[in-house]
Amino acid sequence: MTAPQSERILAARIAANESWAATPDRTARTAPGRAAFLARFEALVDPDNALDPAERARRAEHARKAHMQRLALKSARSRRLAREHAEAAAAADAELDQLEAVEGGAEL
Repeated sequence: MTAPQSERILAARIAANESWAATPDRTARTAPGRAAFLARFEALVDPDNALDPAERARRAEHARKAHMQRLALKSARSRRLAREHAEAAAAADAELDQLEAVEGGAEL
């Protein structure tokens, strides 16, 4: 019998925190991931590896910034839509409360 998902998630979080607690150099531990992330953009802007390394790095940096800005735009849109939906729900709730008050008064 397997543990419920909530227990597996909690156990994984405990393990992750124990692992980070035992990590003396956080920067060194995450360096391979950062290098792979940046290499993705270098391959994007220079798939044939034909550019001068300095030019490839400059273009890759711009591609990385554009990627991050796209994420920020998606996040801003998502927050705006969530806010608009919350406002619409609040307005609908207020309208329902008003209707219930009117109906309640008519029954008296």
